[in-house]
Order: sequence, then structure tokens, then C-alpha cells
Amino acid sequence: MLKLNAGFSRKIGEPNYGSRGASVNVELEVESSLINDPEALTGRIRKLFDLARRSVDEELGNTHSGTGQPRPSDDGRRGQNNDGDRPIRHATVSQVRAIRAICRQRQLDADRLANDRFQVNSIEELTVREASSLIDELKANQASGRNGGGR
Repeated sequence: MLKLNAGFSRKIGEPNYGSRGASVNVELEVESSLINDPEALTGRIRKLFDLARRSVDEELGNTHSGTGQPRPSDDGRRGQNNDGDRPIRHATVSQVRAIRAICRQRQLDADRLANDRFQVNSIEELTVREASSLIDELKANQASGRNGGGR
């Protein structure tokens, strides 16, 4: 028998500099013959990790607004990321909050900026990766004193 162990944790910022978090570790024994089938083994690992991630998201009450429709991934498939196995996750509540706050400070239209960069209707439709990229860009522009457009 093989033992697979997957863990996931997340921390969410709260008002007044507070935060709350959750983490989970899941262990599963699988048949040792999977070692000879790397694709099947990887699939089991992904499913276990996805279970851990969903459990943490549910525990923290993470909900994503927006259209509820899956967005196409970079390769054009709907509802799947580039791994082809897991659904695309929308930006977290914390990411959306951070983008809106930075844009408000800089008098930028957050939704228009997201549309210009990623062809979405609102920032809630960004993927986690896109939101992270936009936050990094806004912070870099803020540090250099540039506005970044989007007005």
C-alpha cells in the first residue's frame, strides 16, 4: 500500500487587521500498483488535494461572485485549467477586496482595468492567477508612482 498525504491551508484577512484561517491534511492509502501508472497516481493525488482545498474553502465560507459561469482557460477549454482536471477558481474575496481598495486609492475603475487586461466584465470574474498578477502590477505601479491607466 502507498500512503498519499495532501494538505491545504488558507488565511483570510478580516477588518481591523484581523484574520481567520483553516487548514486540513488528508491521508489516503492506495494500491501500490499505482506506482507503475504515474498518470493514474497523479490523478488520485490531484483529487485528494482538491478535496482538501474544497474543504478549507467551505470551512472559511469562500464564495465567489460574478456570473457563476466558468471562464475559458488560456487554451480555450471552458471550466478547466491548464491541468485539464480541476475547475478554474475565481479570484478570492480577499483578492477582489485588495484590487478594489488599491484602485479606489488611485481613482481607477477596477472593472475597466480588469477588462482591459483580461477581457472580463468585472474583477470577480478573474481567476486566482489573474487577480494575483493584477495586484502585483498595481503594487509595482504604485511603488514607481505610475497610475496604470483604467480610468
